[in-house]
Amino acid sequence: MEHHDEHKEESKNSAKREARKEEANLKDDLAEKTKHGHNKAMDRDMMDHDRGKHDDDEPAHGHAGHDHHKMMIEDFKKRFWVTLVLTIPILFLSPMIQDFFGYKYLLPGNKYILFALSTVVYFYGGWPFLKGFWSEVKKAAPGMMTLISMAITVAYLYSSATVFGLEGVDFFWELATLIAIMLVGHWIEMKSVLGASKALQLLVSMMPAEAHRVNGDQIEDVKLDTLKKGDIILVKPGEKVPADAIIVEGESYLNESMLTGESKPVKKSTDQKIIGGSINGNGSLKAKVEHTGKDSYLNKVITMVEEAQKSKSKMQNLSDRAAKWLTYIALGIGFGTLAVWLILGFPFVYALERMVTVMVIACPHALGLAIPLVVAISTAVSAQNGLLIRNRTAFEESRKITALLFDKTGTLTKGDFGVTRIESVNDKFSKEEILRLSSALEQSSEHPIAVGIIKKVKDDKVPIPKPENFNAITGKGVEATVEGKEVKVVSPGYLRDENINIPEDAYSDAAETVVFVLINGELAGYIALADEIRPESADAIRIFKENNIKVFMATGDNERTAKAVSDKLGLDGYYAEVLPHQKVEIVKELESKGEFVAMTGDGVNDAPALAQANVGIAVGSGTDVAAETADIILVNSNPQDIANLILFGKATYDKMIQNLVWATGYNVVAIPLAAGVLYSTGFVLGPAVGAVFMSLSTVIVAINAQLLKKKIGK
Repeated sequence: MEHHDEHKEESKNSAKREARKEEANLKDDLAEKTKHGHNKAMDRDMMDHDRGKHDDDEPAHGHAGHDHHKMMIEDFKKRFWVTLVLTIPILFLSPMIQDFFGYKYLLPGNKYILFALSTVVYFYGGWPFLKGFWSEVKKAAPGMMTLISMAITVAYLYSSATVFGLEGVDFFWELATLIAIMLVGHWIEMKSVLGASKALQLLVSMMPAEAHRVNGDQIEDVKLDTLKKGDIILVKPGEKVPADAIIVEGESYLNESMLTGESKPVKKSTDQKIIGGSINGNGSLKAKVEHTGKDSYLNKVITMVEEAQKSKSKMQNLSDRAAKWLTYIALGIGFGTLAVWLILGFPFVYALERMVTVMVIACPHALGLAIPLVVAISTAVSAQNGLLIRNRTAFEESRKITALLFDKTGTLTKGDFGVTRIESVNDKFSKEEILRLSSALEQSSEHPIAVGIIKKVKDDKVPIPKPENFNAITGKGVEATVEGKEVKVVSPGYLRDENINIPEDAYSDAAETVVFVLINGELAGYIALADEIRPESADAIRIFKENNIKVFMATGDNERTAKAVSDKLGLDGYYAEVLPHQKVEIVKELESKGEFVAMTGDGVNDAPALAQANVGIAVGSGTDVAAETADIILVNSNPQDIANLILFGKATYDKMIQNLVWATGYNVVAIPLAAGVLYSTGFVLGPAVGAVFMSLSTVIVAINAQLLKKKIGK
C-alpha cells in the first residue's frame, strides 16, 4: 500500500541515491584522511608497563589483547597481595614506627628480618616500576616510573646500609608502603579498563546468537561465528539481521534507523544490501553474507575501545609531567641538601639521612593514586551509565563544549514511525473504533504507516477484525469490507480528488504524516503518525542551555519536519535536507565562529562530521564507521546521556585537578621541611612525621576520588 504521492516518492528515492553516492565518496575521503592522521591527531601512545602493557610487547588486538590485559591485572594483583602481607610485619617491626606509636617489640635479629622481608618487597613488588624506569630511561623521558624507582631504590640502599654498619634509621617501612600503594593504584586503573571492555562485551549479547543458514533444501541454525562470506541466510519476519548481506530472494521493510539515520523503515528487495543489526519487518528474506565475525560492528567496537583505553589522557600526561619535575627537584634538592649540611659542618651520616629523607618524601603516595583513582572511577561509572570513552582527552575536554550539533533521527527522536494522534470528526465513530477498523486493512501490509498503526493496536490490546474484499487504491490507499462496513484508509490526495474537506486541525503538527479513515463513504476521522520526539530530549536541552551550550540539529528530513522538531524542543537552530558533506561544513562553520563543537550522530553519513568536530559522540547502535570516528560512544541513543557526559566530564576534570593539587601540594611543603629550611627554629621534618602527612594526603585523594560517583546517574 502507498499512502504517499508517487512523484514525491520518486523525488525522495532520487535524493537518497544522490546521498548514497555522496556517502561513498566521503567514506573514501574519510579513510584517506584518517590514514594520514587527519582524525584530530588522536594520539594513541601505548601505555608503558604501568598502564597495562610491556614496553616491548606487540600491540594487543581483540581477544589476545583482552587476555593479555587480564594476565597483567592478575600479575599486579598477586604482587600487591604479597607485598601487603610482607608490609604488615615490616611496619610492626620497624623501630621508627614503634617510636612514633610508643611501643617496643624487637625480635632477635630484628634488623636482618626487616632487611630480608624488604628485599623481597623491593625486587618482587617493585619489579614493574624498576622495569618501567628502564623503559623511561631508554626513551629519555623520566616520569612516574623514574620517580617511584628513585624513591624505593634510595630507601632500599640506604636502609640496607644501616643494617650493615651505617649509622642512621632505616626506611624499610617507607619502601614497603610506597610499593604497596603504587601497586594498588595501577591495579585499580587496569581493572577499570577491563571493566569498560566487559561493558562493551555485554552489547554482543544483544545480537542474535544464531543465524538460519540455507543448505540446499535444508535450513540449519548455526552459531553466528560460523557464518562465512558467501553463505546464504534466511532472515525471518521480526528478526535482527545477523550479518551484512545482499538479498537474493524476497522483499521486506527493514528498520535501519540505528544504522543509517533513516527514521522510516526502508523497503529492500533483490540485489540490495542489508546491514547486520538492522531489524527485519514482516517479509522473509534470503541473503548472501558479505561481512561477519571480526568485521562485525560490535567486535570492532570492543577491539577499538580496548586499544583506545591504553592511550594516556592529557591529565595522565600532566601526572607524568609532575612526576618528571618532582624527579628533577628531588635529585636537585637531595644532593643540594647533602652538600649544604656538609658545608655547615654536620656529620656525613646526618647529611645523608637528610638527603634520603628528601628523596623518599619527594615521591608522594598520593600522586600515584591521584589520576588512576579518578580514571578508574570515571571509566567504570561512565560505562555503567551508558558512556563508553574511546578518547579520554576528548572526554575531559567535553567540559569546554559550547555548541552541540545533533543528528535528529534516533537521538532527539525515537527512530520509530509511530502513531501520535487519533482523532474522530464524526460522532458516529469513536477513536478506538477508527483505530480498530483501520487496523483490519493494515495488518497484512509492510508499509511504515501500516506498521505504525499495527504497533499502536497491539500496544493498546485492541482486537483486529478480519477484512473482506480487500483492494488497493493505486497511490492513494486501501479499502475493504470490515464487519459489514465499507472502510477506506487513504491519503489526503484521495480526499482532494473526491472533494472531501480536510479537517483544519489535521495538520496541527508539521512533523506528522496523516492518513484519513472513511467509513461507509463518510469521513470518520484521521490517524497522525510521526517519528516521535524522545521524552528525554526536552530535559536534556534544558540542561544544555543552563550550561550555556547552544543546541543545533542537522537532518536529511524536509524543512517542515525539521522546523517542527526544532520549534517543539526550542533549539537554537536547525539545518534541513542536509547531505553528508554539508554536516561537515556546518561543524566547520560553527568552529570558525569560535565554538567548541560536539557532534552527535549514528549513521555513515555522520562519520565525516564526527571526525571534524572537537568532540565526536556516536550512539552505540550506529554504524561501525560512525563509531570508529567518534571519541565517545553512547550505548543508548538518549540525549540525556550526552548531558550527563558533559556534566560528568566537568566533574572528572575538577577531581583530577583537585587530586593533583593535594598530591603535589604535600611536596611543596614537605620537601623544604625535610631538607631543613627551618632548622634554625629547631624544627626538622622527621621521616615518621613526614609519613603521617603523606598518608593523610593519600587518604584525602582517595576519598575525593570516591566522591566522583555522586556526580552521575542521579
